[in-house]
Amino acid sequence: MLESAYVGLVSVIAWPAFGFLIIGVLAGIYFGAVPGLSGLVGMAILLPFTFGVEPVAAFALLMGMYAVTTTSDTISSVMLGVPGTAGSQATILDGYPMAQKGEAARAFGAAFTCSAVGGILGALLLGLSLPLVRPLILSFASPEFFMLGILGLTMVGTLSGGSMVKGLGAACLGILISTVGFSPQGGIDRFSFDIVYLLDEGLPVIPIALGLFAVPEVVFLAIRHSSISQVEKSEVEHGMLQGIKDAFENWWLVLRCSAIGMYVGILPGLGASIVDWVAYGHAVQSSPDRENFGKGDVRGVIAPESANNAMKGASLIPTVAFGIPGSATMAILLGAFLIQGITPGPSMLTDKLHITFSMMWTVVIANIICAGLLMVWSKQLAKVTFVRSELIIPAIILFVFMGAWMSGSVMGDWYLFLILGLLGLVMRYAGWPRAPLVLGFVLGSIMETALHITLQKYTWDWILRPISGIICALAILTVVLSATGFIKRRREKQNVPAGEGAAEGREAELQKFTSLPFAVFMLAIFSYAIIQANGWPEEAGLLVDTFCYPGAAFCLMIIVNDIREFVTAKDGEFSGPVGTQYANVIRNSKEPLGILGMYGWFAGIIIVTYIGGQMVALPLYVFVYLKIWRKESWKLTLVYTFSAWLLLWGMFGEIIHVVWQPPLLEFLPQ
Repeated sequence: MLESAYVGLVSVIAWPAFGFLIIGVLAGIYFGAVPGLSGLVGMAILLPFTFGVEPVAAFALLMGMYAVTTTSDTISSVMLGVPGTAGSQATILDGYPMAQKGEAARAFGAAFTCSAVGGILGALLLGLSLPLVRPLILSFASPEFFMLGILGLTMVGTLSGGSMVKGLGAACLGILISTVGFSPQGGIDRFSFDIVYLLDEGLPVIPIALGLFAVPEVVFLAIRHSSISQVEKSEVEHGMLQGIKDAFENWWLVLRCSAIGMYVGILPGLGASIVDWVAYGHAVQSSPDRENFGKGDVRGVIAPESANNAMKGASLIPTVAFGIPGSATMAILLGAFLIQGITPGPSMLTDKLHITFSMMWTVVIANIICAGLLMVWSKQLAKVTFVRSELIIPAIILFVFMGAWMSGSVMGDWYLFLILGLLGLVMRYAGWPRAPLVLGFVLGSIMETALHITLQKYTWDWILRPISGIICALAILTVVLSATGFIKRRREKQNVPAGEGAAEGREAELQKFTSLPFAVFMLAIFSYAIIQANGWPEEAGLLVDTFCYPGAAFCLMIIVNDIREFVTAKDGEFSGPVGTQYANVIRNSKEPLGILGMYGWFAGIIIVTYIGGQMVALPLYVFVYLKIWRKESWKLTLVYTFSAWLLLWGMFGEIIHVVWQPPLLEFLPQ
């Protein structure tokens, strides 16, 4: 094995493989940093370039790109609070608050260091664990995959917000949304309302993620009229070097999360979806001082970034050793194997072990190169957080609109993106975390298939399987520990004098008056879903019933708690009739007008896109927003507008070959 590892390393650092590796890394930085793009898009674009290239160089190109997308996706997660890829969702929880405190450079330093170290440790652990890999993978069947999904949902639901019940309710909502479309068992139409778009293989994840995360942040930037950072640059004490020191000071956490990334990421289909959340949950639960998580704690960046890079090497094993693609990206990688005339299977762990090791070495070297490059650029990247919002908003809107468009290249993706944006805004006001919803949506279809296979093959005996029992115990332990911690914090808050322990600020006031009506609305949604599912065959309504009944129960708990807070409020905390209080809150807030204003811009973009296409609509939006709305100079406006048009034409049109919306002007008689 050592000889194969050596041969694999030498073949990667030799020319031309190393040159292909560099090209792949640069492409991966781009595909990971831009929300809406991903390793899947990059793999599809680069695959044709592997024809006629020898195997090691071809895999160096593809794996160099694939390996670093979970490093560069940190950029948008920290800067914008928008996940660049699915692997950076947990990074948002503490990365974006760090940027709001002016510590984006520190977050980058910690994240890029952990990405490099995690990638190296993950590959080394995987190399040492190859003899154990086969029995580990084969020991997981559909019951274990279903329970692993439950574990991921409980971890993200209980740890990603201030309320455990709201987090679990959001996870149930994500599962419910994942059922839209035809059921995989029986082909029953579920929640389509005769809308053709909703019947087309379910809803796409990219518009949902961008809507939930990007739209609220853009709206709040526009309302605040300030930079992403809420402190002055001169007040920032910690920079990139402090972030690097943080990573090494927490070396034991880095090591543990890298191991988690490797062993969880090795599971096909599911591991990559939850690995960052499992690592984040481990970091929270293993920390004696956990009160700063979610508020800008650097450990909340270190844990997921260590895990999701260690996962990249591990995720290769099911594809390479068994020919089982764990994701769409790995399915495209199988195409590269066919192009090279190589058959994935056990021979990749015996006769062709040197090729397997060359792919692992590619992951290691790519992570090191990417981390080095991004550290060089991070100081300049961090400066963007101090740029005024008027200059940032047009660029963000351009990227998120095009990111949502690339999902299916239909206008329905934009409508879905904007509807989920409204949902994300309300969830933020109501104190519901958005990350569990996205994870629930991603895991929904996987868990539904696993649940049906489990019940058909094992009936209810699957509960007695040892690994399923262990995972179930971990999920229960996660909920119990989180509930215990929540009760403890609540008691401590009650013992604090008024004004010291309570949430402060405008957002806290709005949450008090938004939480109850939103919980009532969600209860109605879950109840409607349950009623609808009762009229379907059992196999079509099984997942809906499994998660909507708990979802409705969580909503009832929230409603009871919110009513109790109104009834038991101290003097002066809530004064006057409740209806009057609601009216005063809305009347005195800028948010409704800000939301209406931003959605007016969004509606304008859609209307002009129908008329003239994106190449007209988005640059025109940039021009009108900067010159007419924000009164910027002609020079800045024209340069910005031309840059936007050039970006659309060059990057999206000529490189990615986006299918544009056909403008109505093309159909006018000549």
